[in-house]
Amino acid sequence: MSLLYWEPRSYGRGLADLSAARRDLAGDLSGFAPDLVDTARLCLHELHANACKYGRPGGEVTRHLVLNEDHVLRLTVHNDHGTGSVPRVPVERTGDEWDRAEGQRGLLLVDGLADGWGHYAWPVRSGLGVLVWASFALDPAAVPREEVGFGIPVR
Repeated sequence: MSLLYWEPRSYGRGLADLSAARRDLAGDLSGFAPDLVDTARLCLHELHANACKYGRPGGEVTRHLVLNEDHVLRLTVHNDHGTGSVPRVPVERTGDEWDRAEGQRGLLLVDGLADGWGHYAWPVRSGLGVLVWASFALDPAAVPREEVGFGIPVR
């Protein structure tokens, strides 16, 4: 199998845009296991919400999707012209603090659901934003064949 990628998709920062992003991802992953699609959609939801929160007002959120030769699917979300803040899972909270916390649970979900996640933060002065990714290791037998019509082969 060769490297496959899907055309990047860009969205606004509203709730309707988030719904469209989740719907588009499900369509792009048609033919894959429903559990993977649901998990990827939930991770996308959290990463997209963070991109909206920390990106430039009125900016775009762009989704990238790649399946590499090792059968690892990487979902990346980019907020344009963001603050450059680096996403982190808070680790210094007590159980009571988590009970009262209003946010920062999204990355905990991504951390628990994805096989890996990370970020590429552009220098703050560049104003290029942050890319945050989640990866999912797939059983090669569970990957639809290229003939299914998903992705674009890179040779």
